[in-house]
Amino acid sequence: MGAKRAVVTAGTGGIGVETAVGLAEAGFAVTVVGRDAGRGAAAVRRIDAAARAAAQRGARAAEAPAAGGEAAGARAEGGGAVPARFLRFDLSSLDEVRGLAGVLVGEGPLDVLVNNVGGFFVERREFGGVEGAFALNHLSPYLLTELLLPALTAGAPSRVVNVTSAAVVLGGRRFDSAEPGGGYYGFHRYGRAKLANLAYALDLAKRLDGTGVAVLAADPGGASTDLSTRTMADPRIVHPALRALWPVLGRVFARSTSGAAGDAARSSLVAATDPAVAAAVRALSERLVSGPRD
Repeated sequence: MGAKRAVVTAGTGGIGVETAVGLAEAGFAVTVVGRDAGRGAAAVRRIDAAARAAAQRGARAAEAPAAGGEAAGARAEGGGAVPARFLRFDLSSLDEVRGLAGVLVGEGPLDVLVNNVGGFFVERREFGGVEGAFALNHLSPYLLTELLLPALTAGAPSRVVNVTSAAVVLGGRRFDSAEPGGGYYGFHRYGRAKLANLAYALDLAKRLDGTGVAVLAADPGGASTDLSTRTMADPRIVHPALRALWPVLGRVFARSTSGAAGDAARSSLVAATDPAVAAAVRALSERLVSGPRD
């Protein structure tokens, strides 16, 4: 049996590559998706190095004398490291999302999908005629997940992990259109898109109940990444009513995004790999559906 397959979108830097490293160390055959071939190659080298080191540690542990002086007698499951790979697709384009899904579905069952792609913009942008933050943070992972459901179902027990954000509190509740009226404030649009994707994750979890596909949302918190460096220092990302507070608010943003990306990746990694998460969700769900009914 081959290694389990995991896909991490926007997996060439920041939280994405840290998540990919952790999955590779856990023995997954990891595919990272991004736009930049150079960053992709660098990410693969880093992921492969981490996976080799983890495999070597596992082999040494398996060969170490067990308690009482007897040999353990077996090597770590999976033996050697499984090479990672990079696929170049621009996930701001729904046509390219479809292309990526076609490649992945054609390769058979999928065990883990981490929808890490996301971002927001200081000035309004569009992708395919749709406001950029909504397209990138919701429509892209939504479409990719829907198209990969056959592969995920075939790979069950499998997981979909949507990377979310506390910015959902800025989202509002109206989704009768891709973009609300009023001025453009990037962080607010980001929160709205992340809220849409969180609502989708909750709905998908209900739809897939009983299929063996677990749907999880992971909030990594703030981290120092390319996204936070580029955009979080610009007061135009928030509503004008908040800009008078920018000397304070800006410092709060800076502190909240100063952590290591590796630390921020932990919630995504746990959601993707920790059997206790899936077991707890399954136990709770079974208890709720089998308990007393109104």
